[in-house]
Amino acid sequence: MKEKYDVVIIGSGMGGLVAANIMAREGLSVCVLEKNNQFGGNLQTFVRDRTIFDTGVHYIGGLAPGQNLYRYFDYPGILEGLHLKKMNRDGFDIITFDNDEVAYPHAQGYDNFIDQLAKQFPQERKAIESYCKKLREICHKFPLYNLEEGKPYGNDPELFQQSAKDYIDSITQNEKLRAVLAGSNLLYAGDPDKTPLYVHALSINSYIESAYRCADGGSQITKLLVRRLKENGGEVYKHSEVTHMTCVDRKLESVTIKDGRKVTGDIFISNIEPKHTLRMIGEEHFRKSYNRRIQDMESIISAFSIHIVLKPKTFKYLNKNYYHFKDYRKVWDAHKYTEETWPETYMVSMGVRKNQDEWGEQLTAITYMRYEEVKEWENTFNTVAQTSDRGKSYEEFKSYKTELFLRELEKKFPNIRECIQSVYASTPYPIGII
Repeated sequence: MKEKYDVVIIGSGMGGLVAANIMAREGLSVCVLEKNNQFGGNLQTFVRDRTIFDTGVHYIGGLAPGQNLYRYFDYPGILEGLHLKKMNRDGFDIITFDNDEVAYPHAQGYDNFIDQLAKQFPQERKAIESYCKKLREICHKFPLYNLEEGKPYGNDPELFQQSAKDYIDSITQNEKLRAVLAGSNLLYAGDPDKTPLYVHALSINSYIESAYRCADGGSQITKLLVRRLKENGGEVYKHSEVTHMTCVDRKLESVTIKDGRKVTGDIFISNIEPKHTLRMIGEEHFRKSYNRRIQDMESIISAFSIHIVLKPKTFKYLNKNYYHFKDYRKVWDAHKYTEETWPETYMVSMGVRKNQDEWGEQLTAITYMRYEEVKEWENTFNTVAQTSDRGKSYEEFKSYKTELFLRELEKKFPNIRECIQSVYASTPYPIGII
């Protein structure tokens, strides 16, 4: 590690690694500092019983030639080594509800999306067509989303004012169709009062265009980005937690790593939580109004997940995700659960291998959980950088919630318990709106 770089990046999430690759390709000296044992942030994977699980990237969209993520991946040169599995064309996401035997598909390709949903809602074809047209119109108003030149967001204040729920409600009176169109809102923690339509559109559009899973986990994206970065002269270091940032006359000059080393640079990019970034730099170096805006950002609801290792050849591989709700009338309010009604919704996704056959190896199920439920353990840690014992009460909490979750999964997959080799749970951490 050198003492001075053109660019120093704190955190090796996908944004940090892509930024590092862009600047290294332009000839700048780049250093990426990561506190954990793995690079990649939400691209990380973990292994239980020799089975690979993703932490965050369960599927990705827009990866067909000419689409937006394809172009983003093509520039740093990682497409060639990427192993992907295209998801079910006629239903990559399936929306289901209690007391309704119909499985409502979100299909790949806009024409196919319309055709497949119109089979279930033949009287609502025009509404479905209007919905698809609106999504594409909104995405075209974000030039960077499509890697196009143009002024960001254009001159359209309504773009940020209309809520996703209000728009969907405006195009149809059919409550079930409304629920189906909003059915994958667990992706972005959809809130009926706060989630704007553009967030829904940007989140959903790329999956409708094309939907894939990463074979053997999303960490392959990280490995390729790190490899290309090094090929272009960039440097990346793990176990290098930044604990302090030195700012002089409102200019960031250096960062200090936990082991005491200092790294200086001309440009610094923080790929970590913004509130934490401001605290390390020192809030006195920023305008009070800016500090207030960052510190007042609301933490949104988080998630509880169970990761199931399946017994060999007991559970068929599902090349699609399920988004399930107890009540289709509460698609936008499933995060407002009570202790008695939890979980009111969940997503089920399966990992895929490069040599995938008909049988699944693992299954992940995710549902909402408020951070307050685990607040009593907020001063404990379980990372490579820092660990502490959370005690018996924490393990009992996880076991209790896991059992409740499994009971709900049994309603959709009646034989799921017979297929379980082992099950692991992960609990929430606070998520900020960035």
